[in-house]
Amino acid sequence: MFNQIGVPGIIILLVLAFIVFGAKNLPMMGRSLGSAVKEFKEGVTGKQQKDGED
Repeated sequence: MFNQIGVPGIIILLVLAFIVFGAKNLPMMGRSLGSAVKEFKEGVTGKQQKDGED
């Protein structure tokens, strides 16, 4: 499904996200999405790390 989007489609999606959410909200949304994915991966694998450990 996503293999048919291509580079122009991704660029259009990024521009639309920039217009809809604005420049100030995009970094905050990226951070929250990243932390949600990290928590999901930890929950699926069962691994838990203490804060500050990598």
